[in-house]
Amino acid sequence: FLREGNDPANCKTYTYKQLLDEVCKFSNVLKSKGLKKGDRVALYMPMIIELVVAMLACARIGIIHSIVFAGFSADSLAERLKDGDCSLLITADYSVRGDKSIDLKTVADNALKECGEDGVDIKMCIVVKNSSAEGDGTHSPKQKKAKTSVSWNVDVDLWWHDLMTGASNDCQCEWMDAEDPLFILYTSGSTGKPKGVLHTTAGYMLYAATTFKYSFDYHEGEVYWCTADIGWITGHSYIVYGPMANAATSVMFEGTPLYPDAGRMWAVVEKYKVSKFYTAPTAIRMLMKFSDDFVKKYDRSSLKVLGTVGEPINPEAWLWYYKIVGEERCSIVDTFWQTETGGHVIGGMPGATTMKPGSASFPFFGAVPAIMDEDGKEKEGVEVDQGYLVFKQPWPGLMRTLYGNHSRYQAAYFERFPGYYCAGDGAYRDKDGYYWITGRIDDLMNVSGHLLSTAQVESAIVEHSSISEAAVVGYPHPVKGTGIYCFVTPKNGIRFCDALVSELKQKG
Repeated sequence: FLREGNDPANCKTYTYKQLLDEVCKFSNVLKSKGLKKGDRVALYMPMIIELVVAMLACARIGIIHSIVFAGFSADSLAERLKDGDCSLLITADYSVRGDKSIDLKTVADNALKECGEDGVDIKMCIVVKNSSAEGDGTHSPKQKKAKTSVSWNVDVDLWWHDLMTGASNDCQCEWMDAEDPLFILYTSGSTGKPKGVLHTTAGYMLYAATTFKYSFDYHEGEVYWCTADIGWITGHSYIVYGPMANAATSVMFEGTPLYPDAGRMWAVVEKYKVSKFYTAPTAIRMLMKFSDDFVKKYDRSSLKVLGTVGEPINPEAWLWYYKIVGEERCSIVDTFWQTETGGHVIGGMPGATTMKPGSASFPFFGAVPAIMDEDGKEKEGVEVDQGYLVFKQPWPGLMRTLYGNHSRYQAAYFERFPGYYCAGDGAYRDKDGYYWITGRIDDLMNVSGHLLSTAQVESAIVEHSSISEAAVVGYPHPVKGTGIYCFVTPKNGIRFCDALVSELKQKG
């Protein structure tokens, strides 16, 4: 890993051998505390190397890790701790994002208190010292002033560095069955209660490794960078498991795209000569608001493949990414997948698939998608209009269940169209067989008899040269059935006025 801290000056390289030693040491720490195969451990940590060490240590000895994004509240953390019946929480004292310092330990304390009040007694919390009390250059002077002391419960809390001191770097791995659980990762549920997606050992890692290799055309010696947080599935599959299974060299980034300025991502690309770059359309649209000079001032000649993840990318953002960032010479790989799928299920092959701005293109090996109508009939032919995206057969990376609730798993994904996995997204297929994802089924709106997706309306609005982002929601309308509210973010320097509103209404 090439770890790039929030402060550009805070960077460090970790070799596979160094990481293996740390993983073995922490595996022995976990065993010394009575943790064993099948136990659940929650990780609530920032983008520091100890997060990778902790998750791989769990995997090494058969412990099921459950990573919770370090931006979530104490209530959200507690809910996941309770649902997973976790034995241990691993966290850090502080995290940092831009010029903000976040007291993670207090959030963790409040979550543990809430668990105790609900009868779930978690007796141990291991804490990584990530603050800069010793002036190690991790944070800005402003942030250092904010750091005084760390809340501490001597009956529960243990310092990571104390436990690692003297721990052996020799730890045999636990032999696992292919279908033994590897991790739980919570994703949003339509009822409001998060769903604990459970992935197993062999199928998930095989799929993450294979999709990484072919989706990014990775070759030995190249530098790859996925800008996601490990707290999400993208970080699991395409920062840790997929790249490491291919012996890749990866950038691990703690900061934000706008700190210290809007050129940060491209400064990192230049610094490490990144060749394969993977980010979200949200980040692309955010950076589009600023002058192209923030991109062009840095050398991006190393870039070969530009990937997108997380949502359908609108054509305007796709073209900016292709022309400005990639200088019209890089392949754009738009990947469709979910926490539940483990890895890419639709996405092009760089250099082999003809690109269409906004299309996820073709299914990955082993994934067999189809488009269904309201009555559960598969739409026949190459070119079909919008319907429900489903998959006709399983693939190695498909989740196996929802932790502790298999009936909910069956109802959520297989009940709507028996015999098919229902992705919950709408899609259509064009005359060339390309798939176009139109957004969540929940986001479809019936406006005057026309079925529209929020993504389609948003894409039309951001085609306007003055708009960088748009969000659309429907509301009950006495005549049309559903009316549309549009929220927009103008580009820097653009004044929001009646004339602009009029133009946007015409676009929509």
